[in-house]
Amino acid sequence: MSQNNVIPIEHNATQDAQKTRHPGLNLGPAHAHEEDTREEMVFGFWVFMMSDLIIFGLLFATYVTMLGGTAGGPGPSELFEMKSAFIETMLLLASSFTFGMASLALKYREDRTRLVFWLVVTLLLGVAFLFFELKDFHTMFDNGGVPSRSGYLSAFFSLVPLHGLHVTGACIWLVALLGQLAVYGLDAPVKTGILRLAILWHFLDIVWIGIFSLVYLGGLS
Repeated sequence: MSQNNVIPIEHNATQDAQKTRHPGLNLGPAHAHEEDTREEMVFGFWVFMMSDLIIFGLLFATYVTMLGGTAGGPGPSELFEMKSAFIETMLLLASSFTFGMASLALKYREDRTRLVFWLVVTLLLGVAFLFFELKDFHTMFDNGGVPSRSGYLSAFFSLVPLHGLHVTGACIWLVALLGQLAVYGLDAPVKTGILRLAILWHFLDIVWIGIFSLVYLGGLS
């Protein structure tokens, strides 16, 4: 009787270890033989994100030093539309939430329908964010806020559009993952791709909070 009790306990302990192996996402026992390789891929992606963080940090520092370098041209108060920037912030925060729901649907349910639903909602929110951001840039251009006008505007357009370019790349990646999901199902590469994209997506959300706080709110103070 003791032997019958020991085997399930060991089996449950193994399952628990597999569930905690990958924070936020579970590759599942069907892919246990690939866990070491996948861990290396995710770790490498974290290293890449740290290098990206350094780039954004340098651009933030450059922006701060160029705040007064308007050269007689338009400044933040003449160029920024705070209502639009606030909408962009809400869209990106909402997309981070929906991506989290997608990760939960994958980890705890492996529910393909819910996973696709939340990923599609995330994609739509990301595209909406880009639409409002491009609209803001167009308005700035109409008001004379072009990158070549001053050092301040050069610093602004080095920082903010780079973030938008990252969001664009993340949206393209998400479309590719949805295509892979439709063709291959929830295999290990698709699951790992979702994990890495989630890291990037939440990272871009954090960077945008810094942009909204320092560039938009800070520029009007």
